[in-house]
Amino acid sequence: MSTPAANPRDRVEEPTLRRRLGPLDGAAIVVSNVIGSGIFFVPMLVALAVSSGWAMLGVWAFGGLLAFAGAMAYAELATLRPHAGGEYVYLRDAFGPLAAFMTGWTSFVAGFSGAIAATSVGMAAFIGKFVPAAADTAPLLTVPLPLVPLVVSKQAIIAIAAIVLLSLVHFHSNGRVVHNLLASAKVSLLLVFIAIGLGWGSGSMANLSVTHDVASPLTGWIGALVPVMFAYSGWNAAAYVAEEIKNPSRNVPFALALGTLGVVVIYLALNVLYLYAMPVHEIGGLLDKGGTLTDVVAERLFGNLAGNMLAVFTVVSMAASISAMVLAGPRVYFAMARDHVFLESAAKVHPKYRTPILAITVQAVWASFLVLCGNLQQLVSYTGFAVVLFAGIAVLALFVLRRREPQAERPFKALGYPLAPGFFVIASAGAIVAEAIRLPDTTAAGLAVIAAGLPVYFLFVVRARRR
Repeated sequence: MSTPAANPRDRVEEPTLRRRLGPLDGAAIVVSNVIGSGIFFVPMLVALAVSSGWAMLGVWAFGGLLAFAGAMAYAELATLRPHAGGEYVYLRDAFGPLAAFMTGWTSFVAGFSGAIAATSVGMAAFIGKFVPAAADTAPLLTVPLPLVPLVVSKQAIIAIAAIVLLSLVHFHSNGRVVHNLLASAKVSLLLVFIAIGLGWGSGSMANLSVTHDVASPLTGWIGALVPVMFAYSGWNAAAYVAEEIKNPSRNVPFALALGTLGVVVIYLALNVLYLYAMPVHEIGGLLDKGGTLTDVVAERLFGNLAGNMLAVFTVVSMAASISAMVLAGPRVYFAMARDHVFLESAAKVHPKYRTPILAITVQAVWASFLVLCGNLQQLVSYTGFAVVLFAGIAVLALFVLRRREPQAERPFKALGYPLAPGFFVIASAGAIVAEAIRLPDTTAAGLAVIAAGLPVYFLFVVRARRR
């Protein structure tokens, strides 16, 4: 006796991600993901290495061109593979599942989770300017785990609360609305700071032409490009949510281009403001004095009354950055889970909101754990170079897929191919080598963190084969 065929209408289909994001949503993710603490610290490193204000602006402009070249390469990859996960998908299809897992592992361990934890702790510290208890690091409770004791403090509680709150916001399909509001506030406050500083601040444009002696202007300029590339990292953020962007063949390239160009303009304007407030050698001198660039610039331009205004801006800016990472990161783990190289539950999508709530939850739990562990800046610095490393490898995947799939439909083709993406790959490789020479111990520790993913990968592979 044969079994009757199941009625197709009786099947229950698993919910999937929904295309609800527009190009401005994607651009907002890029802007919030890129503009973090780097622009308030890296200019001091650049100022030490170059001989004039114009040379300093030249480094930032050239770094912006590199970021745009990378963004346009990602735009082609994202329209060719309009799926969640960004470079995880591109590396998987070009270089195999192990290479893809390594970028996903690094994103989870530190790239997103570590950066979320570090930013939330920093935000709590700035909230402490208004509510002193928020910056209190005195231990309330210590859990004596081996190797990594967990320390609970008021600052840690505030930081974890921020992570949990923004994660809950992005459980809901309207989390994008909250993120867009934060991103808009972040950009608006930056533009107001720049406009008021240049319009009414007490500075001088003559500072751009002031020069000072450096050991080697050419090698110094090239060396300054390395931290600038790190400061621009995050321009690829819209690619992680390509599976949720409407009409990805048109909107993903537009989002990447608009977001990246917006960041370049803001970065150049901020550097002009810094140089308007003080000449290049004084900016570089702040590094040895332990000064905060924005605080000193604001004091030069406006006097001592700007401290609270900057603190409010910093809190909003950090909240927007956390929101962008909470939105982008889980899409990587979601893609990994679909390939059975992450917790399989992370591939689940909420039936109503169509968001990867379990992937968001896993990231929030790990980031909160990292907050309690401490040494966040060390962890992020260990793997900071990996952001440039994997972005360079992903752009290299463009060449591989062009050769392997010459007949594939490409709704968008990278601008300036092969020169622009090729130069981006070379510049990324140079930045990694320079970082390894400058900080060999930190780079080695970062490679160890990445390599720690190897046994985890094989455990997932073995488990998948058994099933």
